[in-house]
Amino acid sequence: MADKANKEAVAAEETKVETPQEEVSLQQRDPEKFLKEFDWHNYEEGIDPIADAKLDEFEKLVSENFVDTLDDEVVEGEVIHITDRDAIIDINAKSEGVISLNEFRYNPDLKVGDKVEVLIDVREDSTGQLILSHRKARTIMAWDRVNEAHDDGKIVNGYVKCRTKGGMIVDVFGIEAFLPGSQIDVKPIRDYDMYVGKTMEFKVVKINHEFKNVVVSHKALIEADIEEQKKEIIGQLEKGQVLEGVVKNITSYGVFVDLGGVDGLVHITDLSWSRINHPNEIVELDQKLNVVILDFDEDKTRIQLGLKQLKAHPWDALGDELKVGDRVKGKVVVIADYGAFIEVAEGVEGLIHVSEMSWSTHLRSAQDFVNVGDEVDAEILTLDREERKMSLGIKQLTPDPWTDITKKYPVGSKHSGIVRNFTNFGVFVELEEGIDGLIYISDLSWTKKVKHPSEFTNIGDTLEVIVLELDVEGRKLSLGHKQTTENPWDKYSDEFEVGSKHTAEIEEIVDKGATVKFNDDITAFVPKRHMEKEDGSSLKKGEEAEFQIIEFNKDFKKVVASHMTIHREEEAKIVKQAAKKAAQQAEEAKPTLGDANSKLQEIKDQMEGKK
Repeated sequence: MADKANKEAVAAEETKVETPQEEVSLQQRDPEKFLKEFDWHNYEEGIDPIADAKLDEFEKLVSENFVDTLDDEVVEGEVIHITDRDAIIDINAKSEGVISLNEFRYNPDLKVGDKVEVLIDVREDSTGQLILSHRKARTIMAWDRVNEAHDDGKIVNGYVKCRTKGGMIVDVFGIEAFLPGSQIDVKPIRDYDMYVGKTMEFKVVKINHEFKNVVVSHKALIEADIEEQKKEIIGQLEKGQVLEGVVKNITSYGVFVDLGGVDGLVHITDLSWSRINHPNEIVELDQKLNVVILDFDEDKTRIQLGLKQLKAHPWDALGDELKVGDRVKGKVVVIADYGAFIEVAEGVEGLIHVSEMSWSTHLRSAQDFVNVGDEVDAEILTLDREERKMSLGIKQLTPDPWTDITKKYPVGSKHSGIVRNFTNFGVFVELEEGIDGLIYISDLSWTKKVKHPSEFTNIGDTLEVIVLELDVEGRKLSLGHKQTTENPWDKYSDEFEVGSKHTAEIEEIVDKGATVKFNDDITAFVPKRHMEKEDGSSLKKGEEAEFQIIEFNKDFKKVVASHMTIHREEEAKIVKQAAKKAAQQAEEAKPTLGDANSKLQEIKDQMEGKK
């Protein structure tokens, strides 16, 4: 403040004159006008009169050297003093300004002599002090700088303040800009906190003036740097070339490897000669590894890499002593409906077809025999080193049950078996593992007419069977279930002979008649016309009546009965009795030969007497 007063005094001293000739002459020439225009204030304050030319020159100097504090413009000032709370700033105005140190928290190294941008906030406070704002000035200038950086593609420095949803908040020129997580680096970032508090270089990629939003990117700078490297790498790519890379990302189908700005994919099938469920069993993020280029497209933007190809194929290392018939041990790695793949050595697999898992001819799913991870013993059935294929068998480790089949299951022998499967024509019954036999539908029951095996038994049931036929070469067994019991039709042939009579209820009404169940085994058919009752009406379902057997066929299990013959037989009997009686009466009324002669003589006498 003292410096400013001294400057003003010097300026006034330079403009002071002892005897202004124009004013003296005016006083002498026109005293009245002189008194009217005389500056009494300056006279009372002791200020000497100054010529107008000097005043104009003074105002010109002020306008050229001092800031107009009435304009809302950003100006540059110099820090001339720092207190505990404020910074005193000289902006080349008539007085110094004050700014709170809170506005310089971003710059803890502020010192006397630093140049800062300020905006006049209050021209004078109650004490006559000029109040400035660095924060407002910084904001105004920041938008100008941000727009300029965006338009010109300039690189800016920013301070990472904190994390936010989806990215980071960055202070750029005093403006809070958004740094998306995808724009931090070219590789995925897993720890955002490691960037908080750091000052980094950014590129302004987007500005929304309506909402005052700024988006910056650090990745854009890195991409620009590696673009040249990428072009150089792509230009040198060749199939079979081995490169070092870093695991960038792991997915369920493969691994993306950064080759120095160029990404390549190692498919899961190219990671290991052995089967794996997920790539993370082989590699981990940020791991350095060597890979071989297998293929790439014309633009070399899709690069197919391999890891397992850097090792010799396991089949090439397979011992020459291994041959068909040898027994091997392996782990079940994959199961399909048709069989299971067994890894007998690292990267060497053999297939056990489901038909080679059991001697049984009734095929089942491979899951019925083994599970993934099981250790199994097997025998090599085929071995093709050129095609790198091997077939194995488990059942060959146990004796073939058909070897002594004629001793264990001779024709006529009785056994128990488990129902394994149905067909339209019969039931497959397993007598033991590998020994299946067929029961034809006609050999299930002596008395029941079975249309489908499911009407008679269920899968998993145990049935008693008799061996009917044995085909050793064809590995076929013909079995019978009804043969385990006596044929009830042998005894029923006498009980239900033709002409025998039985009482029963009408069980069902069918198209051409009805059925009558005499017992659990015998169900007879009654033709429609044989359902006629004595009064001419027909029998109804549930109605009990007497029936006569009119047909009995043991071979075809056929029984036909009739109710009509019962009452028709009675009628015939009555008619026969009446005819017999009539015949008797006629016989008794028949004349003898003597009677005839006597009668003839009587007639003769009468004729002669008339004469």
